[in-house]
Amino acid sequence: MFPFLKICGITRREDALFCAEAGAGALGAVFYPRSPRNVTAEQARDIFADLPADIARVGIFVNRATDEIILVARTATLTTVQLHGEESTADILALQSAGLHVVKVLKTTGRDLLAYAQALPAGTGILVECGRGDLPGGNAAAWDWADAAILADNFSFGIAGGIAPDNLAAAARASRAGGFDASSSLEAAPGIKDKASVLAYVQAAAQLPLPAQPFFWKGPP
Repeated sequence: MFPFLKICGITRREDALFCAEAGAGALGAVFYPRSPRNVTAEQARDIFADLPADIARVGIFVNRATDEIILVARTATLTTVQLHGEESTADILALQSAGLHVVKVLKTTGRDLLAYAQALPAGTGILVECGRGDLPGGNAAAWDWADAAILADNFSFGIAGGIAPDNLAAAARASRAGGFDASSSLEAAPGIKDKASVLAYVQAAAQLPLPAQPFFWKGPP
């Protein structure tokens, strides 16, 4: 298993099982009604049921109230919440106090990335994406992953956006990231994973050197 490797946009239990067996260390479910990959808390609970305990179960949220996120997380048996909106420090601290690992998404567009990362509460995971598109996530948009490398000397972080089996190695070299998140590049249709692409993604990850600062989807051990 590759703990630093996440496959997002899971909508079917059969895909969750296949991705976990293939070696992904984290699986993501989207809780955002505008997304074609949106699922309910109950659906996610069934999707994630009986997965190995070391698989991170990540929920994607956009500007939801913290009490709603906590309720969804408990129903869906999430280990981690990934925040794509304008969530505050207080929101992050409240979610951490509820026992959830929090990953905050930082956009490379129009922000001082390093300063924003430094302002996050201790223990917050960092996922960098390009900030383009109307939906949460990378929106299949490749970007200059080297823009994220400014974090590499001081932070463990992951990247998302345009990552596919055939460019994972290039993304890793350019960004110096410790974790990777892919969704639409691994699909046959929105929310339906393509097995060949999933296997190619995991096989590409197996060729990567061990990251200097691994990214932990469930929080540091």
